[in-house]
Amino acid sequence: MDGNGRWAQKRGYPRIFGHIRGSARVRLIVRAASELGVKALTLYAFSTENWSRPEGERSVLWRLLKKHLLREADELQRQNVRLRVIGEVERLDPDLQKVVSAVVDKLKNNTGLQLTFAVSYGARSELVRAAQLFSQDCLQGIRSTSDLTESVFERYLWTSVLGDLAGVDLFVRTSGERRMSNFLLWQSAYAECVFIDTCWPDFGPHHLRGAIEEYSRRERRFGGVSAQGPEFTSPHSEDILLK
Repeated sequence: MDGNGRWAQKRGYPRIFGHIRGSARVRLIVRAASELGVKALTLYAFSTENWSRPEGERSVLWRLLKKHLLREADELQRQNVRLRVIGEVERLDPDLQKVVSAVVDKLKNNTGLQLTFAVSYGARSELVRAAQLFSQDCLQGIRSTSDLTESVFERYLWTSVLGDLAGVDLFVRTSGERRMSNFLLWQSAYAECVFIDTCWPDFGPHHLRGAIEEYSRRERRFGGVSAQGPEFTSPHSEDILLK
């Protein structure tokens, strides 16, 4: 959800105004995702790198997150949305941690859209943490190094709670930036990426629908061969390969 600050500055407002406007878009997008049949939606709310931002800006972001959770809890309950929060949640203010925990607990039995907020999250930190946890289990005799496979390693990631929905199918980034910015790197190994020039405060349900339609037109091969075109055959294919 990128571009809040730039959206505000372009209009002559403080960056904080962009975050306020951006937070209001979350409800629209969550509802639209549910209506479109999306099973899991992860919103990148605050990265580990964002801790370097000015204290005043961070303070506003935390107040907005707290306000949003308290205000939307009943609506999410009505929509049968389940909420999870991943990241270094222990770095948050204790009062905010209590609010997060209470809302997550309130919605824990819902079976509709699986909504995840990535807060104080960084994919590299997630991978390091997973390696540390696996190593600890090895030292305690719970695991052996020979146990390590991709599926085993995934159990140590924050997204393991999503089960089969942990892998990213569609990655959408707003504001025109063309990079992953340390978001779900393991889970996005075969994600289809859609980059949208619109900044997050102007991102609406029609943008989400357009991204999903773009995704539906793509062929996901996962390293395999296209099923649409003819296979490559040549009487001299061995010569070509040898050269």
